[in-house]
Amino acid sequence: MTNPLLIPGHSIGVFSPSSWVEKSDIEAAQTIMEARGYNVFIHPQTYDRNHQSAGTPEQKLKAFYDLWENPDIHVIWAAGGGNRCLHWIDQIDYSRLKTPKPVIGFSDVTALLNALYKNLNTISFHGSTFGRLKNYQQLDHLLALLGGQNPPYPMDTAKIIIPGSATGYLMGGNLSIVQYLPAILAADVFKGAILFLEDCQEELSRIDRMLRVMRQTKIFEHCKGLIFGSFDPIPETGKPFGFTLEDIIREHTNNLNIPVVMQGSFGHTGAFYSFPVGGFATLDTSQHYTKLTLQ
Repeated sequence: MTNPLLIPGHSIGVFSPSSWVEKSDIEAAQTIMEARGYNVFIHPQTYDRNHQSAGTPEQKLKAFYDLWENPDIHVIWAAGGGNRCLHWIDQIDYSRLKTPKPVIGFSDVTALLNALYKNLNTISFHGSTFGRLKNYQQLDHLLALLGGQNPPYPMDTAKIIIPGSATGYLMGGNLSIVQYLPAILAADVFKGAILFLEDCQEELSRIDRMLRVMRQTKIFEHCKGLIFGSFDPIPETGKPFGFTLEDIIREHTNNLNIPVVMQGSFGHTGAFYSFPVGGFATLDTSQHYTKLTLQ
């Protein structure tokens, strides 16, 4: 149990750090959260459009500052994912972010969550974006985390690739974004981390290529453990690749001296249990099943 970050009566601030979102999805989510007793402020930038992007990098950064610097906002929730979060997070002036404030999101928002933790040592949450809440089955789990509780992580579906036990801080998110973070944040950004990875709509050949680069650049060697979540759907548009996702994961984690599991319950499809980015956890497969426990 930790101090609660969000309880009924608190206020949620929403903005769009990536692609534009549908207003109807945001309004539906607002109704859900207000019915649970939370206040919801939708920043005007949330509905901006600039091609696929939700406005310009400057508009996104301003909205982010507006929400962070507003003392009445307790939690910042990303409206949606998509693309172009990377285009403005390098402009953040962290000296302006005086009071720790959690951010919630996933997919393209992976870049912001990990940057906040590495620059401020503040915990954010890899969980559903605001616009997906009407279909989000694990909302109670996320709200329990935000409320200071320590809910269990169902890992029944997890498959052990390399057994072992490790304790470290949780980092990661979308593989397509994570692969760039060592170049953007620091070469050893994941040193000491239990790294969790998920993705969708990526062909096996691209997943293979991304994991190969991460292994070659010693990213995995910096980690205490690896958890692979959902990668569905996985399209195949060219010559059949032949290798399965498990084949690829086994090849690129071969001989690592850390626990590695796949089929964790998080990602774009299926069950999506939230992780606190920067939260300390233990990954243990020593009893022939996988257990993930927050410290």
